[in-house]
Amino acid sequence: MDATRAELEQRYDELRAQKLSLDLTRGKPSPEQLDLSNALLELPGVGDYRDASGTDLRNYGGPDGLPELRAIFGELLEIPTAQLLALGNASLSTMHDVVVHALLHGVPGGSGPWRDVENLAVLCPVPGYDRHFAICEAFGIRMIPVPFVDGRLDLETIRRLVAEDSGIRGMWCVPMYSNPTGIVYTVEETEALVGMEAAAVDFRLFWDNAYAVHHLTDDEPPVIDVLSAAARAGHPDRPLVFASTSKITYPGSGVAFFGASPNNVAWFRQRSSVQTIGPDKLNQLRHLRLLRSTDGVRRHMSAHRAIIEPRFAAVLEILERRLSGVATWSRPTGGYFVSLDVPKGTASRAIALAGEIGVAVTPAGSTYPYRDDPDDANIRIAPTFPSQTELEAAIDALCTCVLLAAAA
Repeated sequence: MDATRAELEQRYDELRAQKLSLDLTRGKPSPEQLDLSNALLELPGVGDYRDASGTDLRNYGGPDGLPELRAIFGELLEIPTAQLLALGNASLSTMHDVVVHALLHGVPGGSGPWRDVENLAVLCPVPGYDRHFAICEAFGIRMIPVPFVDGRLDLETIRRLVAEDSGIRGMWCVPMYSNPTGIVYTVEETEALVGMEAAAVDFRLFWDNAYAVHHLTDDEPPVIDVLSAAARAGHPDRPLVFASTSKITYPGSGVAFFGASPNNVAWFRQRSSVQTIGPDKLNQLRHLRLLRSTDGVRRHMSAHRAIIEPRFAAVLEILERRLSGVATWSRPTGGYFVSLDVPKGTASRAIALAGEIGVAVTPAGSTYPYRDDPDDANIRIAPTFPSQTELEAAIDALCTCVLLAAAA
């Protein structure tokens, strides 16, 4: 029998009395996941500071990054080693820098700096990643939300907008286990994106492949070779690929990657040369020593999966038991999030109610540009960081808040 409002209020008061302190806000690895990479704290080790060619990695130089590490992640990301750079500690920094370089100088094949473009805009599939949106908002770049339709990209709308509006110079893409929906782009969708006609000749796809190896099931979709697809379509410079080890090893102490066409790689190399003489190659070496090979990365990620798969299963079980018929949610097969859609107009209230009893949830609207969810319905759940017990308590409490908000 469904709970009455009085029963929900009683349960809510009981939760308040427990003085909870639970956090579902950010997609952070749990301490158990971080422990998988503890060998990094002792690597590469005294006397180990040369790459396979004998180069002393303690010194300046090597702006493209460690070739052996680039080869490993080039294979995982379907990018030739020569077209993949290993850089600093965060792909977000690289995305930020690419946008700044485009604003100040333009990109290969373009007509000039993007800052001079009238009504400069970027397409944003929604729900999406708040930090992508924050970069655009920081620089005054107009964001155009394009909602997913039945769990797929709205290609009809995307094609029309890009063909009609020359101010649109880019589109944010998370092709594998999209944040927060868990959607995986198909080959057909990818080919449509790289092949569609654009009013702006320098239109770019910001291809953030953050979760390329972050699987939760045995059904692991292959990474799509977006660079080859773009070259076949006659737009080799369109994709700009980003990735990192942030949720593979240590966030903030990992390695970021940038992959693109030879023209784009040369452009980025030139622009970044005034910013740095080279990345932290010793950090790259310790990652190489830890991960060793593509198979080593896969084994490492299997260990991650063993830790977090039960947490995702618990979230789905509780949502099914508590919110069936009231809300809908994603059932991701990889990545770091569950996307919960509650009744229209209730997400903000549900999140506020959760905050009042000590359950921190990502603010309402965060998965939309300008934090404006027109339906006030989407809530992003990050299951990885809390312990299993804390997670189950937090999701159950959130469900009570959703039901209470919906009953108002």
